[in-house]
Amino acid sequence: MSHLLATKSIEQLRAEAAESGEHSLKRVLGPVNLISLGIGAIVGTGIFVLTGQAAAQYSGPAIVLSMLLAGLVSAFAGLCYAEFASSVPIAGSAYTYGYATLGEFFAWIIGWDLILEYALGAATVAVGWSGYVVSFLHDFGIQFPAALSAAPGTVVTLADQTTVTAVLNLPAVLIALAVTLLLVIGIQESANVNSAIVIVKVAVVLLVIVAGAAFVNRQHWVPFIPPNQGTFGAFGWSGIARAAGVIFFAYIGFDAVSTAAQEAKNPQRDMPIGILGSLAICTVLYVAVSLVMVGLVPYTQLGVPAPMAVAIDAAREQAAGTVWAGLVGVMPFLVKLGAIAGLSSVMVVMMLGQPRIFYSMAHDGLLPAWAKKIHPRFRTPHVTTIVTGCAVAVAAGFTPINILGELVSIGTLMAFVIVSLGIIFLRRRRPDVVAPFRTPWVPVVPILSATVALLLMTSLPLPTWERLLVWMALGIAIYAGYGYRHSELRKRIEAGGR
Repeated sequence: MSHLLATKSIEQLRAEAAESGEHSLKRVLGPVNLISLGIGAIVGTGIFVLTGQAAAQYSGPAIVLSMLLAGLVSAFAGLCYAEFASSVPIAGSAYTYGYATLGEFFAWIIGWDLILEYALGAATVAVGWSGYVVSFLHDFGIQFPAALSAAPGTVVTLADQTTVTAVLNLPAVLIALAVTLLLVIGIQESANVNSAIVIVKVAVVLLVIVAGAAFVNRQHWVPFIPPNQGTFGAFGWSGIARAAGVIFFAYIGFDAVSTAAQEAKNPQRDMPIGILGSLAICTVLYVAVSLVMVGLVPYTQLGVPAPMAVAIDAAREQAAGTVWAGLVGVMPFLVKLGAIAGLSSVMVVMMLGQPRIFYSMAHDGLLPAWAKKIHPRFRTPHVTTIVTGCAVAVAAGFTPINILGELVSIGTLMAFVIVSLGIIFLRRRRPDVVAPFRTPWVPVVPILSATVALLLMTSLPLPTWERLLVWMALGIAIYAGYGYRHSELRKRIEAGGR
């Protein structure tokens, strides 16, 4: 039993982070790259897809409050991540932090949980990307086959009001494979592509905020908190909580930054900048754009795959004959282009993070050795990148977006709970550890972070919990059958060392 709770020392983790050579990850990322990675992951599905759906189903115009609540939880957790990232600058994110503070079994649980966060997160984004691409092609008179544009069993309504039952989401599969190829080629190339895309999508979001604000109808904000419909999570204050839990998926980009710690030039200084900087910028953008969207159209009309496009179409109608007509007239095109670019960058960061979790787990012996192989030329974990890409492609091609999004949210919140509690354990067990960044007001901030994350988890639908429990049971079985027996830490302990 003691082996299950054995921890890796901070000194050992730092030694691993300092490894170099062709079998190690390449250190090429600076603070701008890291902030860009965070923004690249955060600004995406939350604004372009989930915001409208959460407003329509759960919170109404009070989606703004849900954004603030989710952002507040993220800020608490971000402070905890920033301290860990500066004191343990190694790939693995919450998995590594759990290993350093709570022990191997909890590290495995969180590593397995992170697969939900990153791999299924990328799949969720791929489905949203597909919806915008199909709409974008339609604007140019290109009709993508409806049967190949959504998850199997999804009923797609065509322009002539006829319906088609989909069999595969082909665009989602293709973008997952394209991102996989980019990530295999190299981290610097991936970061450069991401930075260019981030500039485009942030510019589009700012344009939506500025242009859309001119046509907001304040009547659409009334009632700001629609009355509860008789069930938990459908409007009212419970709806605000549930919407926060669902759209929480949109904030997970900042913790994806921590998976690139071993590829940062100066991780002790730059990781907190990347994590907290990207989170602050994106929270402001999220609140502003959600307020504009629910002001342009009634929230009931936003429960569609491309809600921002619906909001901008309404602004275009209102702008006819005004000085804004020309700018707003091209906005639907720009929004869809920005959404396509933006969702692509989210996928880059999510699919960049997952293989590095596998890399860390394999380095500790909890996964087979092939999972830690580094390409001799590209210096990327190419094998697990390809495995991740194929899994994302399958999930994106065959699973509805609402199921994917809720699974990612609950997986992320679970990671936040463990990381937050880990800070308390770190401070008590290793008060001597010097970290360039330290979480303020410990243990108050970590306890608040863990508590609110747990509350948001309880607001998620029961089927989401059932899927999480099944996934965790499978993970525990794999750990018992392979990870425990091959643990490098257990072997060292049994040999009399650490």
